[in-house]
Amino acid sequence: MQAATTLTGDWTMVVTALLLAVCMGLWASGIVAEVVTAMIFFAAAMLFKLAPAATVFSGFSSSAFWLVLSGMVVGLAITRTGLGTRLARSLAGRLTGSYTGFVAVIVTLSFALAFVMPSNLGRIALLIPVVLALCDAFGLEPGRPGRNGAVLAVALATPLLSAAILPANVPNLVMAGTAETQYGLHVGYLPYLLLHAPILAGVKGILLVAVIVRLFPDRMSPATIGIGETGPAFSAPEVRLTIILALTLGFWVTDSLHHIAPAWIGLIAAVICLLPRVGVLPAEAFGAVNLRTCFYVAALLGLVAVINETGLGARLGHVLLAVAPLEHGASAQNFGVLTITAALFAIAVTANGAPALYTALAGEMSRASGLDLASVVMIQVVGYSTLFLPYQAPPIVMAMDLGRVPLRSATILTLVVGLSSLLIVTPLDYLWWRILGQIP
Repeated sequence: MQAATTLTGDWTMVVTALLLAVCMGLWASGIVAEVVTAMIFFAAAMLFKLAPAATVFSGFSSSAFWLVLSGMVVGLAITRTGLGTRLARSLAGRLTGSYTGFVAVIVTLSFALAFVMPSNLGRIALLIPVVLALCDAFGLEPGRPGRNGAVLAVALATPLLSAAILPANVPNLVMAGTAETQYGLHVGYLPYLLLHAPILAGVKGILLVAVIVRLFPDRMSPATIGIGETGPAFSAPEVRLTIILALTLGFWVTDSLHHIAPAWIGLIAAVICLLPRVGVLPAEAFGAVNLRTCFYVAALLGLVAVINETGLGARLGHVLLAVAPLEHGASAQNFGVLTITAALFAIAVTANGAPALYTALAGEMSRASGLDLASVVMIQVVGYSTLFLPYQAPPIVMAMDLGRVPLRSATILTLVVGLSSLLIVTPLDYLWWRILGQIP
């Protein structure tokens, strides 16, 4: 009887491993749409009875799912009211005739917008048309290196720098949702920002500007249109949305005082946006929300839950630990190994899928390295925000398409920034963590 039980358990683990390989392969290659792969996971997991329904569909009860959904609603509100375009053009008005300053403003704008618009794809869709208009205004015609550099500044700054803001991109939400579901680990907005923003946003932003200016040198002509014009006066919906965003950001920053998770603050903001008279969107606008990303996040979290329930996570952890040089007391070595591990996961299964796999193994890696669980979970952010190829982040591919940037240009920039980040940003991040006392 015991042998039969063991055989069944092994069979379940094998099928789970095959499903993991299929799903991650499809998500990484993009052969089918992300939501189709998500549905394949749900259907296969239930068909083969890999885990109870509560486990398979646990992603829908995760705070990450609801934060992504609320972010989509808020992003739609910013776009439809015109507030996003107003903000973008207003900040762009600080441009000078310097090409370096132009790229720096674009990178800064891409990061700043992440505080109020928690959707990488939404920010790309908003900023690329504005940046192309600015390029035309400053004489950076199609085919010019400066135009490609400006578009790629948005493309890379949007997913890379937003990693420093907890609710600002999908990988962060997958990481936080998996950590909460699996370990009961709550990630606070402000502590997360303090830990990651100075280096992952500040230093990496400067590095990104320097590399773009070096690889895509150009000169700007005098502006041919008025830049920074705010247009007509603020409309009533824009005023209401500004108040909603200010209150939302305020509650996010002070979550250590009121202990309300960022997901539920975002969900309340989304509800207010959809309320009649008070809000800024008609209820019918919810039909325009892209639910594919929400299902994708739910499937990722459900896949991790199934991996853990079947014991596959522990088995993978033991295999990884057999080759990963993690040692007690070697904090610098452990920091580097864990960062590279997360970066390699991002190459294998894209930046969106890497947090699901990494976090599932975080407990084993914590025991092997001697680092506390929270630190091990947080180190992955340094890794999955270090990208080497465009396909690793869908926002980069989307920006390339909208801005008509050649794949070769994007690949060269992503590779150079990735290698430079690994050699420069990662050691500085380690020193910053030591200063904060996050690691011994």
